[in-house]
Amino acid sequence: MNFLELKSIIEGLLFMAGEEGLSTKHIAEITEQRVEVVEEAVQDLKGDFERNKRGIQVLVIAGMYHLATLPEHVPYFEKMAYSPARASLSQAALETLSIVAYRQPITRVEIEEVRGVKSDRAIQTLVNKDLIEEVGRAEAIGRPILYGTTKAFLDYFALSSLEELPEAAQFEQTDGLEEETQLLFAKLDGRQLTIEDVGGNQEDAD
Repeated sequence: MNFLELKSIIEGLLFMAGEEGLSTKHIAEITEQRVEVVEEAVQDLKGDFERNKRGIQVLVIAGMYHLATLPEHVPYFEKMAYSPARASLSQAALETLSIVAYRQPITRVEIEEVRGVKSDRAIQTLVNKDLIEEVGRAEAIGRPILYGTTKAFLDYFALSSLEELPEAAQFEQTDGLEEETQLLFAKLDGRQLTIEDVGGNQEDAD
């Protein structure tokens, strides 16, 4: 592959890696390139973002490369996260929240294994709305974040504790996560949630 293609692949890999990031060595193994070539490509990609004043940047945290937004844009992200138009939860967010509620503590990768799609945005939405939070780190490579529900989650669904969640066993025979999620949250506090109520079934829309 040429250098331009390598940079493009690295950008995609960093996007997929999300908050966990990737080391130079890991990228080199995936792309089958020398470490020094990968390092040069990452630095060039970082420079591209800066020169073109892109809305994302490449950061190095604890030896891992990450894609991140710019700190000067935080006020706009806060407006998006807390705007009234985004008050309701999407289907993707509800699916993710139901997984966290029943399987906590749980990592992003484990959530994605259940959903079958990337869940970074849904997780971030739930964190921004204070429905889930970091509750620790898993004893695994990279020490991924473990997520659990918050007190605000209990308040939102009028629960005094997690023990008041409907029995998960009743969903074992359902055909899909979408139906399970709708049934689950329809039972919480008498809320009758439909696809329309939660903004449609667009993959990972939040």
